[in-house]
Amino acid sequence: MVARHLVTRHGARNLLLVSRRGADTPDARETIAALRAEPGVRVTVAACDAADRDALAAVIAGVPADRPLTAVVHTAGVLHDAVVEAIDPGDLDRVLRPKIDAAWHLHELTAGTDLAAFVLFSSVSGVNGAAGQGSYAAGNTFLDALAQLRRSRGLPAVSLAWGPWTSTSGMTGGLTATDLRRMRDAGLLPLDAAHGLALLDAAWQRPGPALRLPLALSLPGVRRAAHEGRALPLYRELAGSAWRETTAPGTDAGPASALDRPGDGTLDQLLAGRSAQDQETALLDHVRAHAAAVLGHRDGRRVEPARTFKELGFDSLMGVELRNRLTAATGHRMPAGLLFNQPTPMAVARYLRTRIGPPADTAAGTLDEGIGRLEALLASTPADPPDLDRAVTRLRALLARCEERYATGVAAGGDVADAAAGDSGDEDVRAALRAASVDEIFSFIDQEFGTGRREHGE
Repeated sequence: MVARHLVTRHGARNLLLVSRRGADTPDARETIAALRAEPGVRVTVAACDAADRDALAAVIAGVPADRPLTAVVHTAGVLHDAVVEAIDPGDLDRVLRPKIDAAWHLHELTAGTDLAAFVLFSSVSGVNGAAGQGSYAAGNTFLDALAQLRRSRGLPAVSLAWGPWTSTSGMTGGLTATDLRRMRDAGLLPLDAAHGLALLDAAWQRPGPALRLPLALSLPGVRRAAHEGRALPLYRELAGSAWRETTAPGTDAGPASALDRPGDGTLDQLLAGRSAQDQETALLDHVRAHAAAVLGHRDGRRVEPARTFKELGFDSLMGVELRNRLTAATGHRMPAGLLFNQPTPMAVARYLRTRIGPPADTAAGTLDEGIGRLEALLASTPADPPDLDRAVTRLRALLARCEERYATGVAAGGDVADAAAGDSGDEDVRAALRAASVDEIFSFIDQEFGTGRREHGE
């Protein structure tokens, strides 16, 4: 694509195409034939590993004197995504040789050549960092530094830190729909061919710094990422002051939660005074929302709490992204093995409660949870008169004991509970409890312990 653009847009008539497989590179023959069909265009194809200095020197030495090199465009790149612990020296070599070794050899072997341009195809991963692309990011950062070095020596150079492209290539072919969706959520849009080539022209031909970032950004996406604490400072500056504002009504803000804004007190407000169970429920909602965003879902309810992350579709890189999201959301650094040790969303929520949650309101929590379970059981039990009569009798006896214990320490407010307000009305209270209906009994529980119940017959 770039070679064709140099011919059709910039009038190049002599091309030397170098790759490890030469004309045997996939789709190369069709591309070469199309280029040679252009009037006056001569194309030379060399099979050469540019990371092999001697082999590359031989290719450059073979350039005809009447058609000297005037520009170098280095586009090579190999991806091998993996977390750092899984990268071995062989993996590192496969990624770095085409980037670092080849670019350095081109720099040294053309140092005495009167070049008009020395263009390096880098990647925004070297600027942003990218989950699972530590070796690839390092190789691209080297290209960025090489461009700076050449500039400092008065040599032409520009390093283009590309964002993703829509067209499939060696670098983008491995991106899944989920990968692209995550990029969009971060505000990074894929470039189509026309847009990418226009940015190539602008970056190559206009004066400016040695490192350029040809990107397509979505400001709403950047603002959303900044709002959630996921955007880099560079992008936060691009988003401007609007990133501090809440998303406008009707727009898609992704997973919004009190955990998305660490350090503003909302986490404590969210969890304070709640029982352990309620804290876990609130945290689980947020874990599911972030997991859904990583998976490309818009709704956290699609993430089943008890299923393992592997069953949900997570790979190691997604696990890194979720861990980073939770670190940003909570303000607490999550351990590298978070999803290994806590393999389900529910397990992560429980871990977060013990790690960052304030102390649960244990006494109130125990009562609330127990009454809630009792209420749910009554609501789901068939109305069998003998069983119901026995249950009501036991509940009335239990309430009588509770009244005796708490009559002097709980401020009550009405109906059955009014009888519990003083020490002198014990017999009246017992009589009221014995005569109370099931609704009145649950009303007493609500008033005394502050529970929000369902109707017992629902």
